[in-house]
Amino acid sequence: MSHFDPSRGPRVVIIGLGVVGASLVDELVMRGWTNVTVVEQGPLYATGGSSSHAPGFVFQNAPSKALCELAQRTLNKLDDAQVNGDWVMKRVGGIELATTEERLNELRRRFGFAESWGVPAELISPEEVGRLWPGLDTSAVLGGLYTPTDAVVKGVRAVEFQARRAEAGGATILGSTKVTAIRRKDGKVTGVEVAAVGSDQEPEVIPADVVVCCAGLWGPGMARDLLGMEIPMLPVEHGFGLSRPVPALTALDAKTEVVKPMLRHQDHAMYFREWGDRIAIGAYEHRPLPVEHDQIAEPEEALRTGVEPSVHPFTREDFQSTWEETQKLLPALRQAELDEETCFNGIFSFTPDGGPLLGPVPATEGLWMAQAVWVTQSAGVGQIMADWLVSGDPGIDTHGLDLNRFDPALVSKRWSREQGEESYDEVYDIVHPKATTLRMRGLRTSPFYERQRGLGAAFSVASGWERPLWYHSNAALPDGTPAVPMLGEEPLPARDRWAAQYWNPIVAVEAQRLRESVGLVDMSSLPRLELSGSGATDFLNQLSEEGALSRPVGKTIGSIAYVLMLTEQGGILSDVTIARTGEETYHLGVNGNQDAAWLQQKMREHNVSLHLSDVSSGSCGLGLWGPRARDVLSRLVEEDISHESFRFYRSRRLAVAGVPVLALRLSYVGELGWELYAPAEFGRCLWDELMAAGREDQILPVGRRAFESLRLEKGFRLWGADMTREHTPAEAGLEFAVRGPAAEKLSALGADTPTRRLTCLTLEDPSRVLMGHEPVYDPNATEPIGYVTSADQGYTIGASIAYAWVPSEFAETGTALEVEYFGERYRARVSEEPLFDPSASRMRS
Repeated sequence: MSHFDPSRGPRVVIIGLGVVGASLVDELVMRGWTNVTVVEQGPLYATGGSSSHAPGFVFQNAPSKALCELAQRTLNKLDDAQVNGDWVMKRVGGIELATTEERLNELRRRFGFAESWGVPAELISPEEVGRLWPGLDTSAVLGGLYTPTDAVVKGVRAVEFQARRAEAGGATILGSTKVTAIRRKDGKVTGVEVAAVGSDQEPEVIPADVVVCCAGLWGPGMARDLLGMEIPMLPVEHGFGLSRPVPALTALDAKTEVVKPMLRHQDHAMYFREWGDRIAIGAYEHRPLPVEHDQIAEPEEALRTGVEPSVHPFTREDFQSTWEETQKLLPALRQAELDEETCFNGIFSFTPDGGPLLGPVPATEGLWMAQAVWVTQSAGVGQIMADWLVSGDPGIDTHGLDLNRFDPALVSKRWSREQGEESYDEVYDIVHPKATTLRMRGLRTSPFYERQRGLGAAFSVASGWERPLWYHSNAALPDGTPAVPMLGEEPLPARDRWAAQYWNPIVAVEAQRLRESVGLVDMSSLPRLELSGSGATDFLNQLSEEGALSRPVGKTIGSIAYVLMLTEQGGILSDVTIARTGEETYHLGVNGNQDAAWLQQKMREHNVSLHLSDVSSGSCGLGLWGPRARDVLSRLVEEDISHESFRFYRSRRLAVAGVPVLALRLSYVGELGWELYAPAEFGRCLWDELMAAGREDQILPVGRRAFESLRLEKGFRLWGADMTREHTPAEAGLEFAVRGPAAEKLSALGADTPTRRLTCLTLEDPSRVLMGHEPVYDPNATEPIGYVTSADQGYTIGASIAYAWVPSEFAETGTALEVEYFGERYRARVSEEPLFDPSASRMRS
């Protein structure tokens, strides 16, 4: 191997030269990291993975801001790119068709996403669809969403364009070379073993400081075989067909290939476009066809037989209904045939939530992944991965992209398969933002589950946990009379059809009665960690000194601190509660596995050996909140829990009816109360005792929907929705959580003088309920100025609430704004927050 030159950056090995690996090596070289080797088991540049057969439909618009931005970046990078005089990307535009009223309404919602994220878009009539696509039968078309800057990307050309440029910049690319092992030592990656495909020679070692797995379809098998870990990704076959030539419809030469917009006909889960003198059609309507690792051709077999590993035989029976629907829309195809010799089932990757798997691999320094990435986001992923590696900052919100977002306790081969199949099924479905999985229900249940079922709980799923949304038992008052849902002082008005899904008027009853008396909320699904060991306190305070945590932890046992995890740029990585339960023991309420991975990374950086454990599994939690919460709890404890003895933001071990409980005096709903955590085997007893003790106070179980409404009334932020690493504490209205060195650091960065703010809006019409991601407008302008993050009705204050990001000049109390919902604009006004109990006297009483 050549001599290591540190001036060229660390030694990097990228596994896989699909669209992601090619983009990443290109981006690293452009950032000055030229000591990069790409190892690809297939031939260059049609390597045999998904990139080699991908149809290249790049529609930028998406419900996810991050996925939309990655698609925008992909197209912006590939603009004007050529390979040997051939185009790499062509912005022909895209049209999403509606043939049902439900889909037409969905296109209005998707138009709102485009407005929020800055994608040029237009809702068009059937006549305009026909003008843009001559030859299309629009008799059944009700309208369309036209996105003129969307594009077709040729996958192999995109690979070659970026790879050749990277090679010219100093990178090394090895084709027909297989990775046989990833070497690690003392928790760090040290290199990869490689061998030429088809060779009997001993593997060669390529030393590496950083290894990035961009292995595409081979990723799950490689993770399993070489790393001993499961990743939540499923390769699935997808039917792709080509018609025989149809000169009456398209007569383009192979070089031009496509000029009309790409078409999505999502009511039938299909897409199609011109492909020279043919029509290319993709089908998502058929059953999921998952692919096991051993069903993907090994590179030796591909070399010997010429088979393309990511291409499986065409299953006409799965494709037939899609072909028939294409013929209905394109009359010229009614006398044509499919060219079955060129049709195939291509393999693509699916994850439980449809997002890619990016970022560092836990517990191994220098090992990274960029998996489950389609052509649509490929170049954008290459950019943020390169930024992440070089500077430590990916530059965009990654909470929905991070490999570590899934709970390791949940990820199994079966779970990945079931969730991946469901994700495939839903690719073109109209998916409500409050919808929940239908697969593997009952996988994780709290000890209260049977009691909750007996009370008529409606459940959703959070990280595999069954979590009650509301309880049908609350439809009646304790005396048996029907409960009347209210919105403030008025009867609760009916919701529109969309907002009424995954919701019930009982939610309003639960919110009101908790505010009036006391409610019991299942908190078992809240991720919780315990950090312990000699030096734990010094470690956390050192993170505070560095500005990685927004403030020091409490000085005394029993103290609780609300703390922000911060990036070097001052962005909010997470918000956590840290309760000091011993001299060197801390209980952390976190947002998920990403927080655990961050802490583990910080421990490696500081060379600290501490014990970090997940205490969610094997335990349970209840939130007891409301004006009568102390009365209920005092009946079950012998300890003094008066305000003077047990103050706000303090923790204590209690025996509650004999149950050992860690009690945290916190409130995410703005009322007096506690979070109570106990070993799971005591859970049912804890539930029964609390419900019995609260009977005279008319205690009731309260579901997640009321919980969400109550936190909005109080102005509490939800990380991942209201704020992310893209936002600073000052922008998010969380300056109160910043003290000491972190405050000085943010000031030096200029992060304490925001130009945008998270702002509380109330709608003029309290019956109108938003869902999030809707565009926000200055009433005097046509372009949006921001977007909604969280929204719901505030049942106890009689308002429809929406939190939104807007420029600071529009964040003044009383400012009139408008919010677009399904194509209609609704008046709103900036309101002073919190809307409920501004003095916070109720939860501090």
